[in-house]
Amino acid sequence: MRTLVLGGIRSGKSQWAESAVLHAAGEQSPVRYLATGPAADSDPAWAGRVSTHRARRPTHWYTVESADVAADLARDATATLVDDVGGWLTAAMDRRGAWTGASVDDDVAALVHAVSEFTAPLVLVSPEVGLTVVPATEAGRRFADELGTVNQKLAAVCDRVVLVVAGQPVTVKEPS
Repeated sequence: MRTLVLGGIRSGKSQWAESAVLHAAGEQSPVRYLATGPAADSDPAWAGRVSTHRARRPTHWYTVESADVAADLARDATATLVDDVGGWLTAAMDRRGAWTGASVDDDVAALVHAVSEFTAPLVLVSPEVGLTVVPATEAGRRFADELGTVNQKLAAVCDRVVLVVAGQPVTVKEPS
């Protein structure tokens, strides 16, 4: 089962995703937590968010910090939680120079393919760009546009899509 969990900032999407992968994998089964953002940062607020996420995870889960989610999914079919696709996209846009117009299409295609081929329980967390203001900068608009496209492509290959609003899951797509 592949599940895409969407939501706004502080919507509860990560916490809901953690419980979903725990349920899908089994309470005592190993779960790989693919963290796409930096673990350590000079920003105390970011460090606090990372710490909160770590404290919630069961001790038998293991963390992999990676911006190459497609390769990590292809390497190991362990139950996996990817948190989050926005962090992955930021790294891909940095790597490709996409903030000023270069393409991340190949990166997106590789991610979507890896998700579609993944055989263990998989939960992906991503910000829902349609729930916020249109960014005032060109780079911000590029990011929002790319993330909207990535979310649509991931939703197409996922069995289930859930939107989390105020900590409450709203089912968008169920397995057929």
